[in-house]
Amino acid sequence: MATDLDWLTARPIAHRGLHDAAQGVIENTTAAIRAAIDAGYGIEVDLQISADDEAMVHHDDVLGRLTEGEGRLDAMTAADLKRVPFRGSAERMLTLGELCDLVAGRVVLVPELKSRFAGDPRLPLRVAAILSGYPGPVAPMSFDPMQLHVLRQKAPRLPRGIAAAKYRPHHYWDQMPPRLRYGMGSLLPALTARPHFVAYAFANLPALAPIVARHILCLPLLTWVVRSEPERQHAARFADQVIFEGFRP
Repeated sequence: MATDLDWLTARPIAHRGLHDAAQGVIENTTAAIRAAIDAGYGIEVDLQISADDEAMVHHDDVLGRLTEGEGRLDAMTAADLKRVPFRGSAERMLTLGELCDLVAGRVVLVPELKSRFAGDPRLPLRVAAILSGYPGPVAPMSFDPMQLHVLRQKAPRLPRGIAAAKYRPHHYWDQMPPRLRYGMGSLLPALTARPHFVAYAFANLPALAPIVARHILCLPLLTWVVRSEPERQHAARFADQVIFEGFRP
């Protein structure tokens, strides 16, 4: 297990890039990535799998919230997805490989692997294949321990993290099996995947599980999503670094 992840917590991490919808900078796009790089922040992004097993940089598993069109991403090829326009923008969806080329090791990259919690290994397999050859600082994470198990098997030297929160009704978390859904806040199901760090919900801090992870298991603790300077100051009491949006720490 990695023992030195100081680089992961050295700088605040921009949630979905340094996006600003009011300025036309859309989350998880090239403009948001470049803005974060220019400001010297780490970058958190989201990954979804395409129909042809490509890792795509996008939060939602369906089109429509930010883009034109509709339909599930995993029913469309990467080439199809790259043709989908974002509303009011010339941006197009990035692949993970394109993201790595864009960042080029200049800042920390924290990709979150999205999941339908159905045991599908395609996304972590693709992420492992790409990131094993990436020379920059990178640490993928997921709410799904199965994704981390695959990363551990295929890319054991790659730092990996578990994202977690105390359960509340949520369309994403409600896809989880009950054991994971209701055990997520305790981190007990997650620890079977042997994560190198934890990303815990800011709204749930302080909490016993992340305290134990940080101080007894010595796992770096990120917290998400911090949206103001007072929240950042509060988070600093309990976590090693923030994943933020809506302001600049």
